[in-house]
Amino acid sequence: MSKAINFEQAGKRVEELVLTLNQYSHEYYALDAPTVSDAEYDRLYRELVNLETMYPELTKQDSPTQRVGDALIEGFEKVEHSSQMLSLENAFNLEELEAFDRRVEQQAKSSHTYLSEMKIDGLAIAIKYENGYLVQAATRGDGRVGEDVTQNIRAISAIPIRLRDNVTCEVRGEVYMPKGSFVKLNKERDEEGKDIFANPRNAAAGTLRNLNPKITASRNLNAFFYTLVDPEEHGANTQKEAIELMNAWGLHVNHEYECIQSIDEVWAYIEKVEKERQDLPYEIDGVVLKVNEFSVQEEVGMTVKAPRWAIAYKFKAEEAQTLLHEIEWTVGRTGVVTPTAIMDPVVVAGSTVQRASLHNVDLIKKHDVRLGDTLVIHKAGDIIPEVLRVVLEERPEDSQPYEIPKNCPACGSELTHLEDEVALRCINPACPVQAQERVIHFASRNAMNIDGLGEQRVRQLFEADLISDVVDLYDLQPEALMELERMGEKSSTKLVDAIEASKENSLERLIFGLGIRHVGSNTARLLVQTFPTIDELKNAEFEEIVNIEGIGDIIADSVVTFFDNEEAQVLIEELKARRLNMDYLEAERTIAQEETAVFADKTIVLTGKLENFTRNELKTQLELMGAKVTGSVSSNTDLLIAGEDAGSKLTKAQELGVEIWNEEQLMENLKEN
Repeated sequence: MSKAINFEQAGKRVEELVLTLNQYSHEYYALDAPTVSDAEYDRLYRELVNLETMYPELTKQDSPTQRVGDALIEGFEKVEHSSQMLSLENAFNLEELEAFDRRVEQQAKSSHTYLSEMKIDGLAIAIKYENGYLVQAATRGDGRVGEDVTQNIRAISAIPIRLRDNVTCEVRGEVYMPKGSFVKLNKERDEEGKDIFANPRNAAAGTLRNLNPKITASRNLNAFFYTLVDPEEHGANTQKEAIELMNAWGLHVNHEYECIQSIDEVWAYIEKVEKERQDLPYEIDGVVLKVNEFSVQEEVGMTVKAPRWAIAYKFKAEEAQTLLHEIEWTVGRTGVVTPTAIMDPVVVAGSTVQRASLHNVDLIKKHDVRLGDTLVIHKAGDIIPEVLRVVLEERPEDSQPYEIPKNCPACGSELTHLEDEVALRCINPACPVQAQERVIHFASRNAMNIDGLGEQRVRQLFEADLISDVVDLYDLQPEALMELERMGEKSSTKLVDAIEASKENSLERLIFGLGIRHVGSNTARLLVQTFPTIDELKNAEFEEIVNIEGIGDIIADSVVTFFDNEEAQVLIEELKARRLNMDYLEAERTIAQEETAVFADKTIVLTGKLENFTRNELKTQLELMGAKVTGSVSSNTDLLIAGEDAGSKLTKAQELGVEIWNEEQLMENLKEN
């Protein structure tokens, strides 16, 4: 955006950007149907930041830039709820549901239906909006008094700061951590030697109650809303209408509900949900059954602790017992040595499990885990197999305490148990397994994104002594690769070409790929936006780095320590010698997008297998040429690019009369432009 823009023009553009970005956020989080790429969202967001920096008085209350402030929360104020947030009575079998139904029938004076909803395993929250703006958010607490977590709730992109209607209301729901975010967070914490969260609910609660909203923003929390306080004031007469109304306002609601007539239908719904729960992207621990009609809810009434018109059916927590044969220790790229239990195969939560995480030395000592023990295991958050406890009654008489290893299982170096960590760590920089893990990370999608260089291929290259570190990748030749199993001329050339292409990546990918401790892909981008060349970043002082918004002391210290290391300096110079790009290219990409916008304002969908591109490569190239690449075909789609084995998207495009290209047509067009 040109600095010559005047105040009036800037004001209009800010209005447009705030509306557009909030709409895109709603599509992404509430509808799970994004209509623009992340790159396009980021471009518009940066434009908004620039305008608000130029004219601070134009910053709007509902601007997405206002989600996370700079100040830490000093503590949580107490908040008295407008009406008590009651808990629900629980049912654990069909008989208890039938008893609930009989009680409702006895109290109800009118006919009624039930609404069955997913019971989200998260943290209950109450949020107030005034004239459409979020003004307060509080945890459930004891039901009468909760804690003010407004700043943290504002940091969650899935929760709108402004509703689509200028309504004054209070809504209640559940903040949760998606399963994918839970796995990612625990993996990061494990690699950093930190305690991991036991399940997504604990992770969500810990995130919502931390004193730094930026941490909350980084952990990708989400929320489902299911209660509208005083619904009749807003024209809703049933629970189903209340959910639909909240959805219309732009709040994220769970659409997996069913309006049901009888307990037999309720039981059928429960059985269906229990079968499908493993495939859901969020964790549930049961089903909630509510009288649908609010007038009948009033007839049925409440007890002191719970409504008589609702009940929660709780799934049984699935655990299994199995025998421990050995403990396997593996080394990660940061040197953390992690124990894994190797057991008799056992079915738990729908899948056969033979390995389960023991996390760290402290957990082994806490449970006094020994070889030959009978273990009780479950899946943390229905995802990660982990050991819960030892069945001491089954312990063999000749059992001996487990001896914690003193040396690295990969290189034999003495292991270190740092004071501030729960993990054992190998600090030998020449450890071969760490070297393999570093190359695997370097080639991964969010780092250098080298197509065809997955975990097994990296291990194969190490075993053949073709590489010993990331630098060696750039010396590989097709002739040497062709000596490997299942590597012909075509695949060898393709891999070398992919490695060569990675030299052109923007600097943030390289920084993330180097595996600097505590530096994720988002942090890498923040660093290079301030220090756009490798030399500028390498020479940056601690005070300069810590002044970057979003960068704290720990990260700044880690970056300085990394670049002060002589081995890291040698590595950078060797990569420079192999002509890897060492500059941040985002500004150049923006110019290229404007100058080569061949597909400007065109909405394109990709489907089928492509010969000459990976899906991500083509998506990036089309976006640089002005296209919006989306995931589904609709009446707004301008072009479908169909590779081999194109399926339902091709059929739908034909039905809608969307223009369709094969890969040959695409290649011809790209060559022309």
